[in-house]
Formats: sequence, structure tokens, C-alpha cells
Amino acid sequence: MSHRTPFLVVFIAVMLVPAGATQNGAQPVTGAQSTVHIFDYDSKQPLDIVDKVVEETPDAVIHDITYASPKGGRVPAYLVVPKAKGPFAAVLFGHYGLGLRSEFIPEAKLYAKPGAVSLIPDYPWDRPEPWRKTVFHFDKPEQDRDVYIQAVVDLRRGIDLLLTRSDVDSKRLAYVGHSYGAQWGSILSAVDKRMKATVLMAGVAEGADLALRSNDPDLVEMRTNAPPGLVEKYVQGTSDLDAIRFVRHSAPVALLMQFANYERYFDKASEQHYIDAAGDPKQVLRYDTGHELNDPQVLRDRYEWLAQQIGLRSNLQP
Repeated sequence: MSHRTPFLVVFIAVMLVPAGATQNGAQPVTGAQSTVHIFDYDSKQPLDIVDKVVEETPDAVIHDITYASPKGGRVPAYLVVPKAKGPFAAVLFGHYGLGLRSEFIPEAKLYAKPGAVSLIPDYPWDRPEPWRKTVFHFDKPEQDRDVYIQAVVDLRRGIDLLLTRSDVDSKRLAYVGHSYGAQWGSILSAVDKRMKATVLMAGVAEGADLALRSNDPDLVEMRTNAPPGLVEKYVQGTSDLDAIRFVRHSAPVALLMQFANYERYFDKASEQHYIDAAGDPKQVLRYDTGHELNDPQVLRDRYEWLAQQIGLRSNLQP
């Protein structure tokens, strides 16, 4: 979420995603919405993968693929496959909210060296026509809610895709999500227990931490210029759906939470609130950098942690 004012609109909309129980290794999320299975889908539907090789490196083959979404249309994704003999670990990535799947291509290439298949899907609002579904309908949260539900379901379908591969070890699956992708990681860790480990990069605890309490100048300006009571009503109506409520149910999925010491979107109180709520096992790391978490040490620590969790060779060599 490297852009600013639109980031708030996107994030508040995602807070409307209700919690629920799901299929395919899912566990129910307790609370008022525990009977609403909004992340359910028909896992027996064909994936209908369309595959095109777009690059080869000494260590990997990069595929530009699409697969069928249970919510309609197709999901564009990059699939990075090691040039080696499996079985491989697998990593599913969720890029930041206003970014693109290309964000994690360099990291996926690095993971191919020690033997990990990576899948990097795009969200519904990043897809070409006719598959694109727009967001930022601030006055129509139910419309955005449907799109965000699809984003989560399409990631779950990505897990299906990885686990259908004969060269993937089903017990060595991890998820890595940055910013907005960390929101998906909180949800996935709560509702889909097929993952062994999840990395949450620069995640935020509550929508109110952004909408009502952030000191970011653009977010302050948006809050000031919004119609009286609109933001407060929006947050109040969705507070039981915050990311923090999902991350409480992450166990037994292991969590790595990576935060920036110079985070511009939310404060230390929000960060600690999130950490305290997260299930165990978890590890928390902080860095002298900003929201983008682009310090090389962030990648090295993430890799070493994943190496332990899903059985990769240690000592990352970029």
C-alpha cells in the first residue's frame, strides 16, 4: 500500500469482510459471524489452468497463468517453479493493496534455489477486463465487500492449485502477505489450516487505527473532509470484523510478524494490540525502516524463518 489516500478507502472496505467457517482444512471463527460461511467455495470445480512460460533462469521457470475463480472470471498469477526434482515446499504470496503481483517475483526466484514453488496471484481490482472488479465504493460498502471476499477465496483457490501439484509437499505450505496482503494472511490463518506458517508484513490491527487515529497527513485530510459521522459510522459498523479478530484464531499456524519502526499509517499502540492478540506460536521482528519494509535484513529474516518452518536450505544467497 505505497499509495496514500486510496489506501484508507481500500482498508476500511476490507473491514466489512465477515468472518466465517470454511471448507478445505478450515476451522470456524468464533463470534457473532461464526455461522456465516462467506469464504466457502466449491473446491471440486475445475481449476482450468491456462499456462504460458514467460521466463527461465538457471534456477527456475516462471509461468504467467490464469485459473478459474469460484466467484467468476479468472485469476492472473505468476507461478515460479524450481528447476530441480521435488518434492518442493510451496509459498503463496499476497502483495500490498495497490500493488501488483510482480512485487514478489524477485523473492520467489530466490526461494526457487533451495526448492520452493511460489504462486503470486493478483487481486480482483488488478485484473484486466473482463475479469476486473473495481473497488473504492466508499458509499457502497456491500459492493466492495463482495470483491474482498473474492480476493480471499481466490487465494484459497491458489492453495488448491499448489496442492494439486505432484511436486509439492502438502505439509510444507506457507503464506507471505505485505500490508493489505497481511489482512488476507490474518483471515487465511484463521479459516484455512492447510498452511503451516504465515508471514504478516506491516499489518494493522483495526480499521479505526487508520480511519480515526492515524496521524498520516493524507488520512487526516480525508477524515477531515469526509461528511460528518461517515467514517465513524463506517468503522463502528465493521469493528467486529477487524483483522485482529481473525489473527486471534491463527493457531496452530505459526506467525512471523514484521513491523517498521517508522510506520506512517498506524502507531505503536496499534502494533502492540495486534501482537498481543495474535495466536501462538509467533515471532515478532521490528526494523528501522518504513511501511514498505524494503530493508534487505527484512528479507533475510523472513527467509531464515521460513527455512525453519517449511524446510528450506538456510543461509539465503541473493
